[in-house]
Amino acid sequence: MVVSYRLRSKAARLRNLEHKLYNAPPQGWSVVELAKQCGVNRRTIYRDLEALSEAGVPIWEHNGKYGIDRNTYLATVRLNLHEAVALFFAARLLSHHSDEHNPHIVTALDQLAAGLPDQTIAGHMARLASIVRERPPNPHYVHTLELLTRAWADRQMVRIRYRSPNRPLTERDIAPYFLEVARTTPGVYVIAYDRLRNDLRTFKLERIEHAQLLDERFDIPAAFDPYERLAQSWEVMHETAVTIHLRFSPAVAPRIRETRWHHSQRLIDNADGSCDLHLTVAGIREILSWVLSWGPDVKVLAPRELQDTVIDYARRLLARYQQER
Repeated sequence: MVVSYRLRSKAARLRNLEHKLYNAPPQGWSVVELAKQCGVNRRTIYRDLEALSEAGVPIWEHNGKYGIDRNTYLATVRLNLHEAVALFFAARLLSHHSDEHNPHIVTALDQLAAGLPDQTIAGHMARLASIVRERPPNPHYVHTLELLTRAWADRQMVRIRYRSPNRPLTERDIAPYFLEVARTTPGVYVIAYDRLRNDLRTFKLERIEHAQLLDERFDIPAAFDPYERLAQSWEVMHETAVTIHLRFSPAVAPRIRETRWHHSQRLIDNADGSCDLHLTVAGIREILSWVLSWGPDVKVLAPRELQDTVIDYARRLLARYQQER
């Protein structure tokens, strides 16, 4: 029992040290600092550093400071069958989301496939990796994503050249606070403090034409909560909340009832088989395409702005087809 306890104690100590090294500041931790944080003496830290290195953990050392090379570090994950299936669902969504060849998605899926004991799930995970691998490469997109990931992790300012649709190119210095993916359409976004606007802004990675790390650090304000900020978003936009009232025809009402579209939704069934959906979301821009996707089976009852936008869209669509007939 004593030996078993000591083995568990050492394993826990090594895991703790590995965690400290992975989350070390850019300059790393000294042995004295690690010993103090882990509650052991310096000789133990030296022995544990050697043990981790022998186990394949990519530890770097510079001027007596230690850290882990995050680019080559591979974490060990142990999953039961149900956890593996949950991860497969997430990977499936990831493969849908990635419309380009992203080598990091490919290697992540390959690593998961290699580490899963269940061969059925592992085989499907490997197939997902091959699907993403076959997509056209976009080195510029991958480079931008890698740079912003590093800036987000290390709290480092970035200078970008950004082109919004139908607007001129602008140069901005930003502090990446959070990376987010859209729920229904492919796209990665960075929520960042924008020095040009002196406010938080949301940038789509595909619209960043150039990105450069700056030798300047930043702190994320304690009051910033990305989950609270995105709570009312339909996708990723942060705008003034709007209450939306939609009525769906009996033909599609069963499909509306079977899905929870937004955490704010309130669903009311009507006697004729239709249903009313009430939502509170951030603006109408992002939800507009979803509303339009239901065609004549949805009627916008509120707000008036969304109703007028849908009516205008229908008129322009009709006019275009009438011109071509």
